[in-house]
Amino acid sequence: MSDPDVLHIAEIYYPSGALRSRYARYLSGDGTRWVRHGLCVGYHENGPVSSEGCYEHGLEHGEWSDYHSNGQLAARGNYDRGSETGIWSYRDPEGNLEATEYK
Repeated sequence: MSDPDVLHIAEIYYPSGALRSRYARYLSGDGTRWVRHGLCVGYHENGPVSSEGCYEHGLEHGEWSDYHSNGQLAARGNYDRGSETGIWSYRDPEGNLEATEYK
């Protein structure tokens, strides 16, 4: 039985055993697949966060951030039900702004 109010936490690991991602999910109504819903955090193999954002019923939604392996912000922007929207900014590994674009 599916219930979006009952979330399970999934963890995916690199072959090395390091945590690759952690996210919330629920079972689809027909019971055939897991649907991401809520916070999702990705990690570089050496440990720092690589990305973070939220899913809404399987689609990226709201602000998402990507990070370089040194922890510096790499990109930040918003999703609206799976589509990139608004202003996205991109930074180099030292944190310097490289580009901004409107989607």
